[in-house]
Amino acid sequence: MPGQNKDDKVKHFRLSLVNDQTHAQLWVGRFTRGGLTVALVSAVVGLLLAMFCLVAFTPLRTFIPGYPDAHTQRAAIRNAMRIDSLQRVITRWEFYSENLRRVVEGEDPVRIDSIIRSLPAQDKAEWDAEALRRRDSLLRAEVMETEKFGLSLTQKRNLPIEGIHFFPPVKGVVSQGFDPVIHPAVDITAPGGSVVASVLDGTVVSALWNDESGYTIQIQHPDELISIYKHNEKLLKKSGDKVKAGMPVALVGNTGSLTTGTHLHFELWYKGEAIDPARYISLGTGQ
Repeated sequence: MPGQNKDDKVKHFRLSLVNDQTHAQLWVGRFTRGGLTVALVSAVVGLLLAMFCLVAFTPLRTFIPGYPDAHTQRAAIRNAMRIDSLQRVITRWEFYSENLRRVVEGEDPVRIDSIIRSLPAQDKAEWDAEALRRRDSLLRAEVMETEKFGLSLTQKRNLPIEGIHFFPPVKGVVSQGFDPVIHPAVDITAPGGSVVASVLDGTVVSALWNDESGYTIQIQHPDELISIYKHNEKLLKKSGDKVKAGMPVALVGNTGSLTTGTHLHFELWYKGEAIDPARYISLGTGQ
């Protein structure tokens, strides 16, 4: 109003709740402009905090468009493992095609040493031919040592390996396939604590801890077959135990220095030679 003094401005407010019939006051609230502003800001902040907690700590976040759920995360991990495997295959084919081109054109082939020098330290260990031969010879000696038990001779059936029914060692995804020199086994990714089963009837000839392979168990089967299970979280059998096909012998883990994630490193040996388990056993999806 004209001529109104600044001191006459309204500074306090009152909010009343009145019974419409009796005009009795049911509730009266008094506040100032500053108090009203603080209350509104606090209410907005509290609402935002509650919404954040609902999204961050409850399954409601999976309903947000574009938010990755558990299936998406598993697919991403599976795709990452497949990409890593494909990179290895591509590198091998590039090396082969380059040497083939050089031989056709009369040039000297590329030496494996030159490729090893250009690889990172971790890949050098994988491509170190001398280390691979040494590891392979040690494993062959270990397998031959277990043959001294003569366990396969007592129940020998003389069946061709193609006619033997194997039980899958674990349900999972094959993250790395068989290579007779670089990787004479298959790696099967599975959740930690998953049950590892014996692929055939047999006798446990070794159940121990190894710095590189972690908890490892070896089983001697009839027909000169040996199965080896590495990087386990826990062993359920000990040396000398008799097992049946499908019987739990360990739990999937991530033990030992030669592992980068939870998985089962599975080897199958026949007459002292490592063979590709994927040719005889259904190991699930993979590369």
